[in-house]
Amino acid sequence: MITTSRCVLKTVKLSDYEGIKELYQNKEVREFLGGTKEEEAIKEIIDNVTQSGHDTCYCSVREKRTNEFIGLISLDTHHSGHDTEVSYQFLPKWWGSGYATEVVGEITRFALEKWELPRIVAETQTANRRSCKLLERVGMKVIDSYPRFGADQSLYALNRVST
Repeated sequence: MITTSRCVLKTVKLSDYEGIKELYQNKEVREFLGGTKEEEAIKEIIDNVTQSGHDTCYCSVREKRTNEFIGLISLDTHHSGHDTEVSYQFLPKWWGSGYATEVVGEITRFALEKWELPRIVAETQTANRRSCKLLERVGMKVIDSYPRFGADQSLYALNRVST
């Protein structure tokens, strides 16, 4: 379990199904993530996530005071196979209040410090300005851009500071 001042991150469980379904069926959330998913695909995603390996971290994000589902965040191998990637989705109700910045900042610190990774990356559509700004707020910098999934993608990275 990882906590921030306002959120609790816990390993995804089957009991998170309704919140996850809400995320994957929300057009705003999925605008830059390949569109919404049908229920059968969502069940498969949850099965894969709950059975993921030891070098991954898939967490539900809940508001600390109310335990309300806010979204998902994960650490998993980037498609390149070279780095660990942070990925996230939050319900629109929680956008614009700093929750995503708080949670993404904390999980990147966790990955760099606890897992002792040399760097963490994040990939987002270049057109997704909100996501780009979020990644910049947590200290990530663009290191590459390329077409993927029919759109321009920006690859961000944050390196561990040597002490």
